[in-house]
Amino acid sequence: MVLLEFGDTGVYERAEHDLGRTLTLHEVIEVEFATVRTPLDEVTAWLVENARVRPGFRELVDRFHPLVVSSGFHELIEPVLAREGVRVELRANRLDPRPDGWRVLWRDESVCPVCGEPCKRASAANGPFVYVGDGYSDRCVALAATRVFARDGLAEYLDEQAVSYERFETLSDVVAALRRQ
Repeated sequence: MVLLEFGDTGVYERAEHDLGRTLTLHEVIEVEFATVRTPLDEVTAWLVENARVRPGFRELVDRFHPLVVSSGFHELIEPVLAREGVRVELRANRLDPRPDGWRVLWRDESVCPVCGEPCKRASAANGPFVYVGDGYSDRCVALAATRVFARDGLAEYLDEQAVSYERFETLSDVVAALRRQ
């Protein structure tokens, strides 16, 4: 949302096309966010007004206390969580929102031995865990989970890999499925 509202959409479209082809996820995020020059307080105010959390998020957090691992940024996520009145353990990156273009401060740049890039797998539990995801950054860690709930790009990837998962639309679907187990 931030990139489409405040960044360069041409750069965004080219970078998204090159994701996984000629650019890593970290490179794509760096290139895209370097085009954002709007002050952080203006962006967060816009996000708080316009961003919507997926239905069922509060119930998932209240009932299961998940660890949320994001390729996004504390500075953009925390204001939306505060608006929702939700407290959750969050692992995300940080921003250096410079007037000449935002810079990414990576939480963890260690390279995953499985995918060969910095990824979310390093944040996964050492034992069995359930994973819920929807995008490119969820691919490697989803392969390590004992149970996966997927939608959108993650579901397409898991289909291509012939990896089983449970499809979800809302997080209420995830809560209902976890209650049945």
